[in-house]
Amino acid sequence: MAKQFPRLEAQHHSFIAKQHIFFTASAAATGHVNVSPRSTDMLRVVSDTAVLYLDRTGSSNETAAHMKADGRLTIMFCAVDGPPLIMRLYGRGRVIHRDSAEFAERLASLFDGQAPLGARQMVHLDFDLVQTSCGYGVPLFDYREERPQMDAWARAKGEDGIEAYWREKNQKSLDGLPTGLFETPAEAAE
Repeated sequence: MAKQFPRLEAQHHSFIAKQHIFFTASAAATGHVNVSPRSTDMLRVVSDTAVLYLDRTGSSNETAAHMKADGRLTIMFCAVDGPPLIMRLYGRGRVIHRDSAEFAERLASLFDGQAPLGARQMVHLDFDLVQTSCGYGVPLFDYREERPQMDAWARAKGEDGIEAYWREKNQKSLDGLPTGLFETPAEAAE
């Protein structure tokens, strides 16, 4: 049976802290719906009604395009070990651009000033609904470790190679929506 809450409660914070993976779901008014898996090592709980994650380079930049076009964002956690549970955070997201003062402040306060090579932006979610459900249908898995390929790929590309990749692959969504990746902070605020 699903339960709804206006904010994270103590048991939700504890649940998030034990997870190794979360999923983001976003969409514009038309076009494709995007769902992406992400590692919780880049996720931070900002408050009982806000989370953010440091967004690393991917094959596209759908979430950023959807935040720019519409802003709706859902983050889902599901227990793959231990007691079953699914938790979704529903709200509105926004991108924090890497050249902004807010990015620098959040990086310093939440990530010890360290961004992995290839970190392209942060995604902030303000949510007004937390929903939990049983999770009985989620298979059991054992977590082993983070995959090393992302860091190896970024090191092999180097900063210039990553920027070239962003320019080629991360400026438009599958549906041709702009991601705003290379906007200045002033342009992004407009």
